[in-house]
This record gives sequence, structure tokens and C-alpha cells, in this order.
Amino acid sequence: MVAELTGRTAPGRLGGDGLESPLHMPMDEALADVALVGPYFSVGTDPDVAGHPLWRPFTELHGHALAGQIEAVQLRLGTAEARVAASILFQGIAGRLWSPVLATAVAHGVVPDLDPARTYWRAASPGPVLLSAPGAGGLRADADTVRRVVADRFLRPLVAAAGSVTPVAEGLLWGNAASALVGTLTVLAEARPRHSATGRRLVEDLLRTPPLRGTGVLGPCGFRRRSCCLYYRVPGGGKCGDCALL
Repeated sequence: MVAELTGRTAPGRLGGDGLESPLHMPMDEALADVALVGPYFSVGTDPDVAGHPLWRPFTELHGHALAGQIEAVQLRLGTAEARVAASILFQGIAGRLWSPVLATAVAHGVVPDLDPARTYWRAASPGPVLLSAPGAGGLRADADTVRRVVADRFLRPLVAAAGSVTPVAEGLLWGNAASALVGTLTVLAEARPRHSATGRRLVEDLLRTPPLRGTGVLGPCGFRRRSCCLYYRVPGGGKCGDCALL
């Protein structure tokens, strides 16, 4: 069972044998720390975004806003296939969600308690979608909590929404989610090597259970997925290093 925190204090640091001594760091500070890794790891906490016209609740991407975002990506990529644009958009959003959650879990032993209705997004081009979660509390870090926050709350509804816009396979999208997760681990391990072993154990746990189970294999030479993100169908595109078609 997930132990939810009262307030916004991190419960402890995730070590090889579980949580070690408490690390009393507010959630805002934990998010600010991991944001230093790179733009995919950044989640804003400014409360003013809730009423800003350019910032919208993430739930809109589970509904009417997704089609417009797919069209924008399709135009930017120069592809005639909406499913290709949906795939690339989904993979980018998955990376944006995995990155701060995985990083705070392994670096600070806490998972931000992100709720799609209170997490705000803003399109950015070039660059990843911007995210903000003012007032987010913290949850004790373990694989089940990371899965619940990212996969169940955000990605499952996004998979369903993408399928309602264009015929893109669920297995392909979950393969994208797995690839984005491993990519997050790679970036985090390079930036914070001391967290690489803990991060890998957490990622391996996530890949062993649904919805990522069966999407690919993480071995000593890296990750090999069992599907293709369709990037090779983008003009000037190609096959990714973890592609099943290689």
C-alpha cells in the first residue's frame, strides 16, 4: 500500500534495501533539484499557472486538445500519417512524465503526487511540452507508486485518447512508453551516476509488470523494444537504436 504524505515533505531516500533515513526536503525543492538534469526533468510549481490562459489541465490532452496537438506535430514533421504524429507526440509526453518522477524517486525517495486535473501543460516548439504541478504533494517512492502516477493516471487515458483520434496500436504506444522510460534512465545515469544502479532497479521493476511487460528487453547492451515508433516513416527519419526492425 502506498504511504501518502501529509504536506509536501519527502519521506526518505530510496536505497538498495528500501528507504533510508528521512530526507526532509519539500516537494518543490526536490522537483527543482531534478530539473537541473535537463528540460525533460523540469516541472514548474508556480501557482499562477492554474488561471493562465496558455496553461491547460492535462486532462484536456485526454480529450479535445489531443487532436490539435497531433495535427501540429504532423505539420512539423511533414508526415501525411496522423498515426505517426500521434506516436511521436506520445513518446515525447511519456518522456516528460517519466523523467521528473523517476528522478525524484531515485534521488530523493519521493514521487510527486501528480493528478492530471491539477497538472498543467503548455505546448512548446521547439522543445518538450512544458509541465507545471503547483502544490503537488509527495508519495513514498516505489515501483508501484511510479507506475500508478505515470502509467495509470496519465498514460492509459492518453493511449485511449490517441486511439480515438487515429488508428495507432496500443502495443506500439506502450513500447514508446518503455523506450521513453529507458531513455530517461540513460540521461539520469549520465547526469547523476551515483543514482544509476537504483534507477536501473526501478526501471527493471517497471518493465517486468503491466502495462510495460513484454514491450522489450533491457539487457547489458541496452534496451531492445518489440515494436517500432514509426519514426522511419517521417521524411528524413530513420530507425532508432532500440527499434525492433533493426
